[in-house]
Amino acid sequence: MKNPLGHPVDPTPNLHGARSSDSPGKAILCALAGGALLTLNDGFVKALTVDFPTGQVLAMRGMFIYIMIAIFAMRAGGLHTMWQIKSWRGQGLRGFCVVGSSFTFVTGLSYMPLADAIAISFAGPLFVTAMAPVMLGERVGWRRWMAVLVGFAGVVFIVQPGTTAFQWFAVFPLVASFLGGMRDIITRKMAATETTVAVLFVTTTAVVLAGWSTIFYTEWMLVEWHHVKYIVGSGLLIGVAHYLLIEAFRLGEAALVAPFKYGNVLWAAIFGYLLFGDIPQAGTVIGALVVAFSGVYILHREGVRSK
Repeated sequence: MKNPLGHPVDPTPNLHGARSSDSPGKAILCALAGGALLTLNDGFVKALTVDFPTGQVLAMRGMFIYIMIAIFAMRAGGLHTMWQIKSWRGQGLRGFCVVGSSFTFVTGLSYMPLADAIAISFAGPLFVTAMAPVMLGERVGWRRWMAVLVGFAGVVFIVQPGTTAFQWFAVFPLVASFLGGMRDIITRKMAATETTVAVLFVTTTAVVLAGWSTIFYTEWMLVEWHHVKYIVGSGLLIGVAHYLLIEAFRLGEAALVAPFKYGNVLWAAIFGYLLFGDIPQAGTVIGALVVAFSGVYILHREGVRSK
């Protein structure tokens, strides 16, 4: 048996969801490296938003993501795997959510420090838990509801509404995290029929087409040579990052891998300082820690519930 990327999969996991083919150490390394590359990609995108509108950035970057998707497809059996789609409705809904989250997150990046935007985007798992009873019919116990409330308190601490420190454009990454949560729920519901390659291909195509459509109502800027490294780098980085994150979940249990994504706020602080000279505010750090703690606790309770 092979997974959607063409790798052999052990079909007999143990009672805790682990497989004999698991490699926890490699899974953690893939998660950390994938998170670092994804955050560096966000830094490149933020650099591009200085000179280009959001739609143009997404359109240009997306063209280079296809290079990595083609590599994934060849590993999975051929280019034809990119359009082996069984759930057009699910793919369409997921594409809509990704387009919305991409535009809102990149718009937020253009106004906010990198670490702030990524810290607010950590609210995604909180939205997933809050929406699970309605959209997935899952039962959410009081402990997870408390974790959700604490997590949102962390987001409020970062945003600081009603104070002079409040920045209205913080709503953009918050909307992006909500749409990201919707995306994750839809992905969970369609995972039984759709391959990773097909999902990546449809989603990327949706974002690229949406980006190109903005040429009719926004002023696109001329690309110069010093922009090329950011455009190509962003497309390749996000492709490799998604590959590493997929590998991480192939090599390790979700409960082991998922908490490491909260390390992205550390990468965001590092890249934000190196690329833009940004230093995270104390409120951002404290709020990010609160949101991360809530997310890890939710994952812990999810593991307890599944066992």
